[in-house]
Parts: sequence; C-alpha cells; structure tokens
Amino acid sequence: MIDRKEIERLVEERIQELDNGLYVVEMTISSTNVIRIEIDKINGGVTVADCVSVSRNVEHNLDREKADFELHVSSAGLDKPFRHINQYIKNVGRTINVVTKDGRTIEGEILKVADEKIILSAEEMQLLEGKKKKEKVEVIYEIMLTEIKEANIVISFK
Repeated sequence: MIDRKEIERLVEERIQELDNGLYVVEMTISSTNVIRIEIDKINGGVTVADCVSVSRNVEHNLDREKADFELHVSSAGLDKPFRHINQYIKNVGRTINVVTKDGRTIEGEILKVADEKIILSAEEMQLLEGKKKKEKVEVIYEIMLTEIKEANIVISFK
C-alpha cells in the first residue's frame, strides 16, 4: 500500500515550489493504489502545466518496484461541490447554491468568507407589512461551514 503521508509531502513540496496559489481540494488513494489528486488555485484557474508539474513530482519520487500505482491529477471541476474553504474565498461575488444539513436550500451571492462561515446575499419574495403583494427583498444569511451539506457554483449563461 502506498503511504498517504508521502504523497501529501510530495504534492505539498511541488505546490510550495510553484508558489502560485495552488492547494489540494481532495486526495484519495484506493486499495488498488489508484491515486486521485484534485487541485485548485486561489486566483484564476488551474493550468495543464500545474497538473503535469504536481503529477511528475509524485510519479518521479515513488518507487514502482515497491508498489505499482495509477496516478490522476486534475483540477476541481465546476460541476463538483465545494470541498475546501478556499473554494468559497475564490468565488466571493459569485452565486452559489447551498444545501444545509437541516435541509434548507439557499441560492445567493457570496459576500464574505470569514471565521469558518460564509455570508450570502439572496433575493426572496416576501409579504411586507402593509402590502398586498409579495416583493423582492434582499436577505443576508450567515452560514457556518460545518452546517453546509453541499454547495455548488451556479453556472449562468447570461
């Protein structure tokens, strides 16, 4: 079995060398030594060169004589849920869809990420006092990261 700590060390070593805002979103190692590493970047997107660089550092420093392995290094996809606080920070100003652990669904713009929580601005239809029809109002939500079951970016083609 391949040592997870060794993989983490090799990935972190290359990320530090590149010094371009990369971070690991998720890393898994299967029982059959299939290593999957997903990376993202604080500012901008992950390039093919970033993936190749991380992949080469891992591959060239592991001994296939000890344990054969399959290695996949990729960027965190837009279609996948957020799994790291930096993904929220990177997307401040963008609209996300959040499902909380208590089952609420909130769609709103990330205003701020701080102290292990996100602050969202959402537009909701509410019946205001003295009005007969519901009106659109801005609602601010503060959601602890520990209360989020799943969060995805809302892809818009406007």
